[in-house]
Amino acid sequence: MTREVSTRLKLVREKHALSQRELAKRAGVTNSTISLIEQNRVSPSISSLKKVLDGVPMSLAEFFTFDIEEPARPSPFFEREQMPDIGGEGVSLFLLGHGVHNRHITMLHEVYEPGSDTGAEMLSHAGQEVGMVIRGEIELTVAEQTRVLVSGEGYYFDSTLPHRFRNLGQQQAEIISASLVSPNAAPIF
Repeated sequence: MTREVSTRLKLVREKHALSQRELAKRAGVTNSTISLIEQNRVSPSISSLKKVLDGVPMSLAEFFTFDIEEPARPSPFFEREQMPDIGGEGVSLFLLGHGVHNRHITMLHEVYEPGSDTGAEMLSHAGQEVGMVIRGEIELTVAEQTRVLVSGEGYYFDSTLPHRFRNLGQQQAEIISASLVSPNAAPIF
């Protein structure tokens, strides 16, 4: 049972994003007490364990009944059906990584029908944006600069600058793009 206590305590602490030091401080015990319990070098009494769990807070009943099985690791692979189209009229934006917890990169496969664009209003959001035209041609405006990019050409800019994409050609245009947002900002999509 002591192995179970050490395993459970470490999982509870990590689940609540607490360091050993922070849990010890909250529980009013020494850092070494938490460390020794988690290493299964000390078997705490019920009262000592209760005191440590008060730092979470968690009851003894909750501690001994929560499921300690680790959740299945999510698959790093995505099939086409798992990439929702978050675009609009004439523009398909297939999002790679939909549902990934704590995602900081927005990766898109963008398809622009002839004559389509990202809208009358210029886009602007926190982060940086990079992409490459893989088929057709696309007009990209970033702030006061405009250029038509063809297959094999790309871009990289600070996405706080107003920007807009337009397909002025007679065929579909495709782009593979990524936007990076700061770790404390929410993903764009």
